[in-house]
Amino acid sequence: MRLLAFELLLSLLDVRGHIPRFDDFRPVPAAPAPAGAGRALAAAIAVFAVLSLAIWVAVWVAIHLI
Repeated sequence: MRLLAFELLLSLLDVRGHIPRFDDFRPVPAAPAPAGAGRALAAAIAVFAVLSLAIWVAVWVAIHLI
């Protein structure tokens, strides 16, 4: 189940299944557009939210088991 969720996350971020070769790299402009910054920020927020929720659930379960 965890592997399926991880593959879904990678496919949503569009980073799954592409290994660049040397000839895939093209010259980039001097000031690249920050288009990837928003996607990276969204991914970081999603990971932080999932980890926070997992910790919250673990503490909640531990309190109710006591």
